[in-house]
Amino acid sequence: MTAQPDTTDGDPPRVSTGSAGLDHILGGGFDANRLYLCEGRPGTGKTTLALQFLLEGVRRGERVLYISLSETERELRLVAKRHGWTLDGITVFELVPAEASLDPSRELTVFHPAEIELNETTQLVFDRVQALNPLRIVFDSLSELRLLAQNSLRYRRQILALKHFFTNRDCTVLMLDDMSSKADDLQLHSIAHGVVFLEQMALDYGSERRRLRVVKMRGMPFRGGYHDFTIRRGGLEIYPRLVAAEHRGAPATGLVGSGRPGLDAMLGGGLERGTSMLLLGPAGVGKSALSLTYALAAAERGERAVVYAFDEGVSTILTRAAALGISLQPAVEAGLVRIQQIDPAELSPGEFAHLVRNAVEQDGARVIVIDSLNGYLSAMPDERFLILQMHELLSYLNQTGVLTLLVLAQHGLVGPMQTPVDISYLSDAVLMLRYFEFEGVVRRALSVVKKRSGAHERSIREFRLGRGGIAIGPPLREFSGIFTGTPQYSGTSALLLTDDEPGQL
Repeated sequence: MTAQPDTTDGDPPRVSTGSAGLDHILGGGFDANRLYLCEGRPGTGKTTLALQFLLEGVRRGERVLYISLSETERELRLVAKRHGWTLDGITVFELVPAEASLDPSRELTVFHPAEIELNETTQLVFDRVQALNPLRIVFDSLSELRLLAQNSLRYRRQILALKHFFTNRDCTVLMLDDMSSKADDLQLHSIAHGVVFLEQMALDYGSERRRLRVVKMRGMPFRGGYHDFTIRRGGLEIYPRLVAAEHRGAPATGLVGSGRPGLDAMLGGGLERGTSMLLLGPAGVGKSALSLTYALAAAERGERAVVYAFDEGVSTILTRAAALGISLQPAVEAGLVRIQQIDPAELSPGEFAHLVRNAVEQDGARVIVIDSLNGYLSAMPDERFLILQMHELLSYLNQTGVLTLLVLAQHGLVGPMQTPVDISYLSDAVLMLRYFEFEGVVRRALSVVKKRSGAHERSIREFRLGRGGIAIGPPLREFSGIFTGTPQYSGTSALLLTDDEPGQL
């Protein structure tokens, strides 16, 4: 479901969760005076999200209450301190103090101890809520209540009693559950007005991945599916799943040049705004260098470009570009070109899409370079999700009029090539680069093999990277089998580039 705020007359205002990302997923936040369940195994971020929920209430001048059965106030204050927060304004109620649970007199009773403890626990909650009359409550956690109840029937009755008591007092309640029960316990799902599920996944290498899913929200449209999030100083940073259909705008028009007349001529005058081009070829053939020419050309037009580097550091890119006559440093210093190094082992796909959106919507980037998709693929737990993520991301960039350049390294150097993932059908243009050998010299060739919009040159041309820049030669008409790596020459005078030719493209 797609989250859209309800504008029906009489619809009550929403209660912010304290997280902008979760509010966006829910279309504005929680419905007031309802009971919600946040479930997830230990370490997924439930306590952090709960504190954000209460701190948002403090910011709005509301009375808030944290009912803790599992953590002490001292532990909660340490968590808050490490996030840069203070618990001032939050009433923390430690429901079962350690000294009370060890009191021998509490064990001497003709009734079952669990029955007495459960009734006393529930009454303590009622008394504290009546005394404070809070608008927001966090109940942490239901695992202890489940243990006291001992059977599912008594447990369900207690939860229903708590729900009825809270809602009659105009409280918005967030209950936490660490899913310690042996089997999936759906009783809470049926009782709660809404359920938010937090999950943590450990990959074979790199940082763990965390994601969130809204399981249910009664009477509320929300954005379904999984949404990546991270826990950082300051709380949960949630990245709502990108839906390209929500960003339709007026179609972009006009051609975008590379700043190199020869390449633009091969592409039929340039690339259309709101399209994408895939640069495909083996490692080191010149894909990154060609993509950087578009970033520099954007800066020369006064536009902003962002290069997401998965494989190389910023200093390496600038040094190599300068050696090829691509002077990016002044554009970087002017703020027109930004090179952002990405570590795929530490970044989730949702966070990457969030970075790209911020670059487009906040920084006004008009050219995006992703170098390379091989590194992006490393960030994905399953290859098939790369296609879905990239489809949404490219659709979003196309609809916002951004030119996107995708670099993909193929396996091998000469001869038959293997592509780790085929996204050529998603790209509007494909520029293929290859090594080939002639008379004992390794050379480079390029060709535009696909362009959806407009005509393009179909010939294969040689090009050269050197200190003088990027040079391009005439069509290799007397060769056949260039892309095999070992072409056959049928002419009498090879029109190939020499080392003393000027570096012009």
